[in-house]
Amino acid sequence: MTTTTNSPTIILIAGHWLGAWAWDEVLEHLTADDARAVAMTLPGLDPHDPDRSSRTLDDQAAAVGQVMAEAGVSEDQPAVLVAHSGANAPVGLVLDRHPELVQRVVWVDSGPVAPGSVFAPDVPQELEELPLPPFEVLGEQAGLDGLSPEVLERFRARAVPEPGPVLRASVELTNPARLGVPTTLVCCSIPSAQLMELARAGHPMFAEVANLEHLEVIDLPTGHWPMWSRPADLAKVIASAAS
Repeated sequence: MTTTTNSPTIILIAGHWLGAWAWDEVLEHLTADDARAVAMTLPGLDPHDPDRSSRTLDDQAAAVGQVMAEAGVSEDQPAVLVAHSGANAPVGLVLDRHPELVQRVVWVDSGPVAPGSVFAPDVPQELEELPLPPFEVLGEQAGLDGLSPEVLERFRARAVPEPGPVLRASVELTNPARLGVPTTLVCCSIPSAQLMELARAGHPMFAEVANLEHLEVIDLPTGHWPMWSRPADLAKVIASAAS
């Protein structure tokens, strides 16, 4: 992708347990193609933050907005937001509050949340944080396809427990303009045909997809963490969406 004054800033936001480091390989490919891209760590996922377990979903949404402001994002220069997995909740809030600042949102093995969604409603109030589960448990919830033992070892070593307040928060969405933001769904662990069928059937996890006004759907078959299993291919998809 050729850099021009009109090239949007691409902001990469990883899901639960992950920081900006999760995008290192994707960033290498994007910057090699002259894309303007930055990866961020959401509040609560910085291992050096002594108050990380008390960070909230609103804190995370505000941090995305701050990164956008620091990158010079405006109505004239809107950003491309790339949200992986559980980053869909804070990014959903940003889309609801500032749709005019987003040129396109790219959901990576993820998708838009419906109003009132709670990621883990059964998490007890006394639970401060949720560590990365054992891989045999995690693999039953999200595909680990394409991840080498070395990648899994790095994942385990660098994962940061997810704050309890984020897991328990209800995503309050009120602005229908969020549905008009152009959207790309990158389908990895679930094929696009199956995802769209679930969306049309009103499945709670995918129902909001059926309400999107401008939707592009791309299959990138692999596990739930394509930034590690197919980083070059994911970078191409993101660059194409941004262009």
